[in-house]
Amino acid sequence: MRRAFAGLATLQLLAVVAQFFLAASGAFDTAPNDESFQPHRALGGGIVLITVLVTVVAATARMPGRLIGMSGLVAGLAVLQFVIAAIATALDGTAGGLVFGLHAVNGLAIVAVTGRIIRQARQLARPATSTPTPQAA
Repeated sequence: MRRAFAGLATLQLLAVVAQFFLAASGAFDTAPNDESFQPHRALGGGIVLITVLVTVVAATARMPGRLIGMSGLVAGLAVLQFVIAAIATALDGTAGGLVFGLHAVNGLAIVAVTGRIIRQARQLARPATSTPTPQAA
């Protein structure tokens, strides 16, 4: 179950990296904003579902509490992305642009926490190494 958790956390990171790609491609697309950022928004909803699944699997696999908490933190940060986008869209001019900057910073925080989760999950998924005991002569 710990390997499944590590695999899901890796899938989560891959989805977040793809999200950055979709954001960049939407920013440079010639289509209207609503149309060019649609894949970015759709994957954002998928990432929220993946983060909740990762948190549930962490709890089910009886991972350490800190790892479960970090998984929940990523889920909260993913939901916060939608809140930031809604607030930034509601604001006009410079204020909206500054708030949208927080959207990118929050995305970087998601990458950082997910990377830490993966490192710790891989350490826990490794089989314990036993040291050979010397034979009595």
